[in-house]
Amino acid sequence: MPYIDQEQRKELDRWLESIVLFDLPPGELNYVITKLLLKTKPKSYRDYNQLVGVLECIKLELYRRVVAPYEDRKREENGEVY
Repeated sequence: MPYIDQEQRKELDRWLESIVLFDLPPGELNYVITKLLLKTKPKSYRDYNQLVGVLECIKLELYRRVVAPYEDRKREENGEVY
């Protein structure tokens, strides 16, 4: 997770508010993320590999911090499957 300085967060959060005001469907969110990544102007396999690494870390942190606790709550509400 990008635990960056609070001042940096404030600046980036103001910018992000203009995007997240819209309820983006998955395809449009994919487009926005893709365009952001391509704006880094990757030029080599190393650059692309780093971008894939960023996406992988985002995915893992989202699962760990948001999805897993959600699944835990649902398991408690509805019972164990396994």
